[in-house]
Amino acid sequence: MFDRPESALRVVARSPFYRAAFLSLLIAGIGMSAATPQLTLFLVRDLGTPLPVAGLYYVTNLAAPIAGYLLGRLSDRSHDRLRLLRICALVGTAGWLAMASTNAVWQPFVISIVVLSIGGGSMAQLFAACRDELSRNPTRADNRVVATVRMGFTIGWILGPVLGSWYGGVFGLRSLLVATAVCVFAQIIPFGRQRIERYQAPRSTLRSPGTREITHMLPLLAFTALCVLAMTGDTIKFGYLPIYMADELHLSDSVRGAVIGIQPLIELLMLPVVARLADRFGGLPVMTGGVVLGLCGNLAFATSTGVGMLFLGQALTAGLWACVAAIGVSIAQDLYPEGVGTASGVFLGAIPVGSAIGGAIGGIGVAAIGLPQVFFVPAALTTLAVAGFVALSIRTGRTGTQSAGK
Repeated sequence: MFDRPESALRVVARSPFYRAAFLSLLIAGIGMSAATPQLTLFLVRDLGTPLPVAGLYYVTNLAAPIAGYLLGRLSDRSHDRLRLLRICALVGTAGWLAMASTNAVWQPFVISIVVLSIGGGSMAQLFAACRDELSRNPTRADNRVVATVRMGFTIGWILGPVLGSWYGGVFGLRSLLVATAVCVFAQIIPFGRQRIERYQAPRSTLRSPGTREITHMLPLLAFTALCVLAMTGDTIKFGYLPIYMADELHLSDSVRGAVIGIQPLIELLMLPVVARLADRFGGLPVMTGGVVLGLCGNLAFATSTGVGMLFLGQALTAGLWACVAAIGVSIAQDLYPEGVGTASGVFLGAIPVGSAIGGAIGGIGVAAIGLPQVFFVPAALTTLAVAGFVALSIRTGRTGTQSAGK
């Protein structure tokens, strides 16, 4: 991150846009992570929603990739990326304010599907704008620049749950949702009046006129689907690992908190390392290695009999999520370079799908095979993802060689 003569930190510090992007993601990360862990509690405590029904709230995440694709298509036809980011942020602000004022069980579900899925598109527009800037002014540390910007969101997710628990306990959960709306709106403030014009790639780098669009998008869709498979264990971990630690391992509150909290800290430390490796060896090989770490993490959870294996599983899983956070969106954009807004929207919109699938798998798996053996299920899915990433790396490498020969 600090190698000379070109340091990613120096690039970000010199650029008003990259500085604003970092602050924007920090603010958005704090707001989103403060509210997300409290939503089930809000549904149950404030709206009287039955617990099984409240758990279905996360199924509304399935609307995110649809909204991400549509917003991405619109972004790739607009002139200013930041205008759509501001619109998404305003829609998201309205959605969280509406969530805070709900008084019926069905309302949060509709708000999430119709409004918050659109509001969540602001992050994709920001990373599309980052790609435009890097295409206009390339560096030898592109992946590290994106990772440095992305650190803002990771730091926000470290701070947000702590602040959200305190704020919700003192001022109430409805007030917490209003505070989240304020953060969602405040993410646009660092940009001021900045504009980021959409980068027009040279025609020679785009696909041939006769190529069907869906065919050209297949590598992007395959990459996104493989990432979803690799991420299914995360929801299971957050949903059931605390129960396993409390009921079967009988760990203290402080130890349980340390196990859960260690992952984002390790992830933050690994972000620049992953980006440096990607700049040197390419994104897909590094991502494949990250998925292997995720596989090993699930196996560590599944075979754990004490707290040591849980810490190991968290450390390994942090490697997977560092790869997703640092280089995932960049790989998606590279796989569909003529539509970086679409690529960003599809990839970032699909991440919540892994959460929804993981929630369903966790509920069925725990009932069928119990804890901690349920983690063998995401381990099997991650194994499929590893094989898929190897195949995708071979395919894209062969395609790149053929294109270079032509």
